[in-house]
Amino acid sequence: MKFEAKLFLYGVLFFIPVGIVYAVWSGGEPVGTYGIPLVGGMAGMIGGYLYLVGKRIDARPEDDPLGEIEQGAGDQGVFSPWSWWPLVLGLAGTVVFLALAVGWWLLLPGLLIGAVGLVGWVFEFSRGQHAH
Repeated sequence: MKFEAKLFLYGVLFFIPVGIVYAVWSGGEPVGTYGIPLVGGMAGMIGGYLYLVGKRIDARPEDDPLGEIEQGAGDQGVFSPWSWWPLVLGLAGTVVFLALAVGWWLLLPGLLIGAVGLVGWVFEFSRGQHAH
């Protein structure tokens, strides 16, 4: 994960100075003045997390400049292509954002749908007492 960490940490070196330059040139326009450096801060948090994770795990083939394609063969993770829970969460996000345009009364149903979808997705592979 060394490459990913560097990618995001270099984003900090880009967004912070660009935010300062934007603040000076725009005369302190609040959205960009605060938003661009905040993007740099978020990139720094992600880069820091990836850096810490990269120190704990073994080097991957992607981190080896002389790595070969066949070194990355095998399982890459556990995925469920048949899962419907991301669709439920997408519907919940749609209803929540629709509440901004239609009315705040839609916020509660959207959050309830989101809670059901999130619990369903988290416990999708559960076994034993919480299996469904």
